[in-house]
Amino acid sequence: MNRLLIILTMLLVSFTALRAAENDTTVYFVNVYPGPDIYELEGHSAILVDIRGQRPMAYNFGVFDFGAPNFVYRFVKGETDYMAVEWPWEPFLAPYAAQGRRVVAHELNFDSHQKARLVDLLKENVKPENSVYRYNYVKDNCATRPLRAVELAAGDSLMLAPAPIEANSSMPITFRNVMRHYHHNYPWYQFGIDLALGSGIDYPLTRRELAFAPAELDRMLPNATAGGKPLVKSTRAVIDLAPDNAVCGPTPWYATPMTVCCLILALAAALTIRDIRRGRVTRWFDALLFGIYGIMGLLLTFLIFISVHEATSPNWIYLWLNPLCLCVPILIWIKRAQIVLIWYQIANFAVLLLLLALWPLIPQSANPAFLPLVGAGIIRAGSYVFITLKQKRTNR
Repeated sequence: MNRLLIILTMLLVSFTALRAAENDTTVYFVNVYPGPDIYELEGHSAILVDIRGQRPMAYNFGVFDFGAPNFVYRFVKGETDYMAVEWPWEPFLAPYAAQGRRVVAHELNFDSHQKARLVDLLKENVKPENSVYRYNYVKDNCATRPLRAVELAAGDSLMLAPAPIEANSSMPITFRNVMRHYHHNYPWYQFGIDLALGSGIDYPLTRRELAFAPAELDRMLPNATAGGKPLVKSTRAVIDLAPDNAVCGPTPWYATPMTVCCLILALAAALTIRDIRRGRVTRWFDALLFGIYGIMGLLLTFLIFISVHEATSPNWIYLWLNPLCLCVPILIWIKRAQIVLIWYQIANFAVLLLLLALWPLIPQSANPAFLPLVGAGIIRAGSYVFITLKQKRTNR
């Protein structure tokens, strides 16, 4: 009987200690809504650990150092290293409050063992030997890393709830279209993304892949489950502002890529009409236009063949923008090279027409502003061939 009483007492003490530990620690998955800078447009995520009697700590997987050696080159190449750090909650929150960004905290429905596992995982991640990781914009970022830590601590796979964008979007839910949703006020940024990234970001996403965007993840967490039970116990807005409160306003229509590219097309068409009437090519315009295309082609060459960024290859834009475009600004001034340039422009004209015709069948979504630029290339290639061959026949 005495032995039984001792065992029961020990179990009661253990249970009481576990309950006390559970009540002393609260963990939150925190999502920050978009900010004004381009690297903030999908939002940010972190984990908050609040242990009674200690300073609340935020675990942030989205820290990078602009001052790191060769940062810009490594960023373009896709070798950007991010860090996981442990910060006191108040300094973590202060910049977002200053920017006027919405911040939401989801208290995780974890028992004491799961909380302890999560805290251990976070502590392990912020150790100097583990804190640096190779950042991937869509596959391994400031949202997917803490989400994976939560899943490991839960001891079961997460089931995320549907996101509103899935029901409200008329377009397929792909990485590119989610980016377009959050970049709609920043059309030049999206224009650059659509140039640089190929068909690898155009496939339908699972909900887990959709979690790359913290603002979408925030909407999926309240009804998520882990191990058959709700993942989240409660949700509250730490900074209760509109989701897009800190985002810059829309770009004026006259400064959008579409307007600028349509003006280039209009200028190309106007010069082509004049060139045909006078029987002479405007060489400076062709040199400038195809020179810009060639420089952009050099950048794509770097991204496709050297960079390790996600989904830079295959990129069907390379049929249009490639280093061969530099043949025009070089050869157009050399009379002996005229026949070479004619054959290049014949091939270029045919490839661009084929690209336009087959674009609906290509598994890569194009930025609408590309079409006027492709059209300008077609017009100038065709007019060069037409005018130059006509001159040759006249001079015989």
